[in-house]
Amino acid sequence: MSSTSPQRRTSLPRNARAAVDRARLSVVPRLRTRAPRVPFVTLVSLILLAGVVGLLLFNTSMQQASFTASQLEDQATSLSARQEALAMELDQLRDPQRLAAQACALGMVVGPTAAFLDIETGALTGTPTPAVAGPCGFEPVVRPVRPVAEDVPVLPGQRSGAARGRTQGSGR
Repeated sequence: MSSTSPQRRTSLPRNARAAVDRARLSVVPRLRTRAPRVPFVTLVSLILLAGVVGLLLFNTSMQQASFTASQLEDQATSLSARQEALAMELDQLRDPQRLAAQACALGMVVGPTAAFLDIETGALTGTPTPAVAGPCGFEPVVRPVRPVAEDVPVLPGQRSGAARGRTQGSGR
């Protein structure tokens, strides 16, 4: 092929030249096929929707827990106030002068002196004297019991403090 002799050009007929031109290979840009967008858009939309619904449910449950905690705090406050009121009432009922006045009203009397018996030896120390019924030997100071605060809720099966105070006061 590398001969030094000049090559002879051949002329091709017109039809043949057009066929040769068409037969030549040329670089053609590649056609890009696009992935279908509908499944991707649907997937992203579902994920976004699930996230929004999840946040809404989470927020709702947090609000419900907040309301429950608030109700429990209110209940604890009212029960604490009730406990304090009942403790004050119990202190008033345990007052020694009040107990002495109630004992006197029931006919109980104070013993004059005490006598002691030693169990091991059988010896008696002191002079036993019988208790004599009569007026109580002291001036009882009776303080009325204040009713429990009215705004404190009463638990089921319990009487209110005010009703208890009225029934105790009527027995004097």
